[in-house]
Amino acid sequence: MSDPQVRPVVHAPAEVLSTPSVDVDPRDPAVAALADDLVATMREFAGCVGLAAPQIGVGWRVFCLDVGGHRKTRSYAGLVVLANPRLVHGEEPKSGREGCLSVPDLTGDVPRFLRVTVAGVVPGTGEERVVEADAYEAVGLQHELDHLDGMLFLDRVAGAHALYPRKRYL
Repeated sequence: MSDPQVRPVVHAPAEVLSTPSVDVDPRDPAVAALADDLVATMREFAGCVGLAAPQIGVGWRVFCLDVGGHRKTRSYAGLVVLANPRLVHGEEPKSGREGCLSVPDLTGDVPRFLRVTVAGVVPGTGEERVVEADAYEAVGLQHELDHLDGMLFLDRVAGAHALYPRKRYL
């Protein structure tokens, strides 16, 4: 097995970002390698807490999320890497500001559940994993699930009035 690779991030309007991803065999070594590459790529970008396979040009249902250390974090399930994930339950809808590596110049107000249960399979082991999350972590999970369904946060904003230029910090 090779070392994890940092891969280029795909930007909108790339077709892979608007195409629903396909289920994978979580025990396939290629899926485990992709998962490792996702984590390595996510960690390369300061402030990035999640990344989905379509964001590195691969139309597979795999994502990673790690909200540890973020100031908005309440629940923390550790590093979450899931294949074929699905939203099992969501409650407490509310809008909040989101950004995305694949939409580098904008943020937007996006309606999301503030409590979720997400289930999927751990790449490599095939172990089932269920994650219950709230607040920032819940939003991140839904954001990554949207990527796997061929959606960007732009598809969920109420309109142009809910989009903002991304703030740049030096």
